[in-house]
Amino acid sequence: MAVMPTLAKAKQRATDWLALGCAVLLSLLGLVTMNSFVPGDQFFVRQAIWLAISIAVYFGASVIDWRFLRRGQFAAWAYVALIVPLLFLLVVGTAVKGAKSWLSFGSLGIQPIELAKLALIIALAKYFSRRHIEIKNIRHILVSGVYAAIVFVLVALQPDLGGAIIVGLIWFGMVLVSGISRKHLLLVFSVAVISFGALWFFGLHDYQKQRLMTFIYPLADIHGAGYNAYQSTVAVGSGELFGKGIGYGTQSKLRFLPEYQTDFIFAAFAEEWGFVGIAIVFSLYGVIFWRILHSAGRGASNFETLFALGVLCYFGAHFILHVGINLGLLPVTGTTIPFMSYGGSHLVVEFLALGILAGMNRYSRATHRDMLDREFSGGYDH
Repeated sequence: MAVMPTLAKAKQRATDWLALGCAVLLSLLGLVTMNSFVPGDQFFVRQAIWLAISIAVYFGASVIDWRFLRRGQFAAWAYVALIVPLLFLLVVGTAVKGAKSWLSFGSLGIQPIELAKLALIIALAKYFSRRHIEIKNIRHILVSGVYAAIVFVLVALQPDLGGAIIVGLIWFGMVLVSGISRKHLLLVFSVAVISFGALWFFGLHDYQKQRLMTFIYPLADIHGAGYNAYQSTVAVGSGELFGKGIGYGTQSKLRFLPEYQTDFIFAAFAEEWGFVGIAIVFSLYGVIFWRILHSAGRGASNFETLFALGVLCYFGAHFILHVGINLGLLPVTGTTIPFMSYGGSHLVVEFLALGILAGMNRYSRATHRDMLDREFSGGYDH
């Protein structure tokens, strides 16, 4: 009898207004940064529309009871359903800047990899949640690695090195939080080294190898392969303490900095807002990461906790790679930053992930214990 008031209270706090507010504010800062301040700016108008759609997706997801994700059949079918478009891309995908990452439907382009990342998180959360006691068995590390490797290879073949690295980091992060032993952690590192060697000799294109070599020798070719990284560091450094002002970023608005709406939006933002603006952005991301950790701590079961930590790995990997690339600390791989970069596919999925977490908060640890017992006895698997 006591469960109904508890659930009602949980339902009232389903919307995480703090996380949502920070995400929307970051998106608005991205909108201002990518705005060229000329009539008919398509980047600004389209992203504003995608932001409105993404917020609607968040609220729609926050009212759904996501316990059906615990079902093994659903997790498996969701994973398979989103692998198929990745295979399809290799045959009929639209090549943009040399990578077949887009499925085009008239003027609408969709990147299946974004949904595939979310499906991988669901699949891994389901797999590890049912095997949390015996996770130190190397077999479970290998099986979960196969799930990630399939997505990794399909994305790398597009070729999308940045997307493939994100997939690898999602798997690695979820393996770490699931309770891997030190011995198996060393094995994972060894596999990663071997995989990188195979990727170098058989997977990477010449221009991608050149980018990695330019990272090692950053000033060797600033007019060629190192141009983007060089211009990015110039943009960040020129922002100084308070920035040049909104719309006055010379590196971005005069097109010295390429792809400033997507892959280098952090550098463009830093040029216009300076160190103070960077501190604000880092604080907003810090709040979002804290709220995700809070959701993980309140998860009704291991599945919800692992899913939240997988989302944290997803956002964190994008954030660290994008900022590292823009600061010249990592080689250029073409990676967006959550909420700020231009693009509808990743924006919708990011708000969807936050919405799912909000929906899971409706039946957090305040929920009656019987519901947890049903999960571990298989009650939600059928």
